Amino acid sequence: MKVTVDTNFLISATQWDYSVAHKLLKKFIISDAIIFTTQDILDEAVEVLERDFEYNKNEAKNIIEKILLFANLVEPKQKIEIIKDDPDDNKVIECAVESSSDYILTYDKHLLKIKKYKGIRIIKPEEILKQRHSTHL
Repeated sequence: MKVTVDTNFLISATQWDYSVAHKLLKKFIISDAIIFTTQDILDEAVEVLERDFEYNKNEAKNIIEKILLFANLVEPKQKIEIIKDDPDDNKVIECAVESSSDYILTYDKHLLKIKKYKGIRIIKPEEILKQRHSTHL
Protein backbone atom coordinates (compact mmCIF):
# COMPACT_ATOMS: atom_id res chain seq x y z
CA MET A 1 0.00 0.00 0.00
CA LYS A 2 1.26 3.47 -0.91
CA VAL A 3 0.05 6.46 1.08
CA THR A 4 0.61 10.19 0.85
CA VAL A 5 0.41 11.99 4.18
CA ASP A 6 -0.23 15.69 4.53
CA THR A 7 0.84 18.22 7.12
CA ASN A 8 -2.05 17.69 9.53
CA PHE A 9 -1.50 13.91 9.50
CA LEU A 10 2.20 14.41 10.29
CA ILE A 11 1.44 16.89 13.06
CA SER A 12 -1.16 14.60 14.63
CA ALA A 13 1.10 11.55 14.30
CA THR A 14 4.13 13.23 15.88
CA GLN A 15 2.48 15.37 18.55
CA TRP A 16 -0.13 13.09 20.11
CA ASP A 17 0.93 9.56 21.06
CA TYR A 18 -2.63 8.27 21.28
CA SER A 19 -3.98 9.87 18.11
CA VAL A 20 -5.34 7.69 15.32
CA ALA A 21 -2.65 9.12 13.03
CA HIS A 22 0.09 8.05 15.47
CA LYS A 23 -1.31 4.52 15.81
CA LEU A 24 -1.71 4.24 12.04
CA LEU A 25 1.81 5.53 11.45
CA LYS A 26 3.21 2.84 13.76
CA LYS A 27 1.26 0.19 11.82
CA PHE A 28 2.55 1.56 8.52
CA ILE A 29 6.15 1.50 9.72
CA ILE A 30 6.00 -2.18 10.73
CA SER A 31 4.08 -3.22 7.62
CA ASP A 32 4.93 -3.00 3.96
CA ALA A 33 3.17 0.36 3.54
CA ILE A 34 5.18 3.04 1.76
CA ILE A 35 4.69 6.59 3.01
CA PHE A 36 5.23 9.61 0.75
CA THR A 37 5.58 13.33 1.33
CA THR A 38 7.28 16.32 -0.29
CA GLN A 39 9.65 19.03 0.87
CA ASP A 40 6.78 21.55 0.60
CA ILE A 41 4.64 19.46 2.97
CA LEU A 42 7.55 19.11 5.42
CA ASP A 43 8.25 22.86 5.24
CA GLU A 44 4.62 23.52 6.11
CA ALA A 45 4.90 21.06 9.03
CA VAL A 46 7.94 22.97 10.35
CA GLU A 47 5.96 26.20 10.12
CA VAL A 48 3.06 24.68 12.11
CA LEU A 49 5.38 23.13 14.72
CA GLU A 50 7.07 26.50 15.31
CA ARG A 51 3.91 28.60 15.21
CA ASP A 52 1.36 26.41 16.99
CA PHE A 53 3.54 24.21 19.21
CA GLU A 54 6.25 26.80 19.94
CA TYR A 55 9.15 24.58 18.93
CA ASN A 56 12.35 26.36 18.05
CA LYS A 57 13.93 25.78 14.62
CA ASN A 58 16.24 23.03 15.91
CA GLU A 59 13.44 21.11 17.64
CA ALA A 60 11.22 21.30 14.57
CA LYS A 61 14.14 20.18 12.38
CA ASN A 62 14.67 17.14 14.65
CA ILE A 63 11.03 16.12 14.25
CA ILE A 64 11.35 16.41 10.46
CA GLU A 65 14.52 14.29 10.52
CA LYS A 66 12.59 11.58 12.38
CA ILE A 67 9.78 11.77 9.79
CA LEU A 68 12.36 11.27 7.04
CA LEU A 69 13.37 7.96 8.64
CA PHE A 70 10.07 6.45 7.48
CA ALA A 71 8.76 8.78 4.76
CA ASN A 72 9.89 8.83 1.15
CA LEU A 73 10.44 12.27 -0.30
CA VAL A 74 9.15 12.82 -3.82
CA GLU A 75 9.42 15.84 -6.08
CA PRO A 76 6.24 16.26 -8.13
CA LYS A 77 6.85 17.02 -11.78
CA GLN A 78 3.23 17.84 -12.57
CA LYS A 79 1.36 20.92 -11.32
CA ILE A 80 -2.22 20.17 -10.36
CA GLU A 81 -4.79 22.89 -9.74
CA ILE A 82 -7.97 21.21 -8.62
CA ILE A 83 -8.52 22.85 -5.21
CA LYS A 84 -9.60 26.43 -5.71
CA ASP A 85 -10.60 27.25 -2.09
CA ASP A 86 -7.09 26.52 -0.76
CA PRO A 87 -4.61 26.17 -3.66
CA ASP A 88 -1.84 25.28 -1.19
CA ASP A 89 -3.53 21.87 -0.74
CA ASN A 90 -2.81 20.97 -4.36
CA LYS A 91 0.74 20.02 -3.31
CA VAL A 92 -0.68 16.99 -1.48
CA ILE A 93 -2.45 15.76 -4.61
CA GLU A 94 0.70 16.40 -6.65
CA CYS A 95 2.65 14.21 -4.21
CA ALA A 96 0.08 11.42 -4.42
CA VAL A 97 0.04 11.48 -8.22
CA GLU A 98 3.85 11.53 -8.45
CA SER A 99 4.17 8.58 -6.04
CA SER A 100 1.21 6.64 -7.48
CA SER A 101 -0.27 6.50 -3.99
CA ASP A 102 -3.39 4.49 -3.24
CA TYR A 103 -4.51 6.91 -0.54
CA ILE A 104 -4.12 10.45 0.71
CA LEU A 105 -4.49 10.55 4.48
CA THR A 106 -5.67 13.91 5.73
CA TYR A 107 -7.98 15.84 8.01
CA ASP A 108 -8.13 18.76 5.56
CA LYS A 109 -11.72 19.56 4.54
CA HIS A 110 -10.75 20.84 1.07
CA LEU A 111 -9.00 17.58 0.24
CA LEU A 112 -11.65 15.38 1.85
CA LYS A 113 -14.37 17.08 -0.20
CA ILE A 114 -12.80 15.68 -3.40
CA LYS A 115 -12.99 12.05 -2.10
CA LYS A 116 -11.04 10.64 -5.07
CA TYR A 117 -8.61 11.91 -7.68
CA LYS A 118 -7.32 9.72 -10.55
CA GLY A 119 -8.09 6.58 -8.54
CA ILE A 120 -6.43 7.90 -5.36
CA ARG A 121 -8.82 7.77 -2.41
CA ILE A 122 -8.73 10.80 -0.11
CA ILE A 123 -9.75 9.80 3.39
CA LYS A 124 -9.31 10.45 7.09
CA PRO A 125 -6.92 8.13 8.95
CA GLU A 126 -9.89 6.72 10.89
CA GLU A 127 -11.44 5.44 7.65
CA ILE A 128 -8.43 3.42 6.60
CA LEU A 129 -8.45 1.67 9.97
CA LYS A 130 -12.08 0.64 9.40
CA GLN A 131 -11.38 -0.99 6.05
CA ARG A 132 -11.06 -4.75 6.04
CA HIS A 133 -7.74 -4.92 4.28
CA SER A 134 -6.17 -2.61 6.84
CA THR A 135 -5.94 -5.64 9.11
CA HIS A 136 -3.00 -6.61 6.89
CA LEU A 137 -1.16 -3.45 7.93
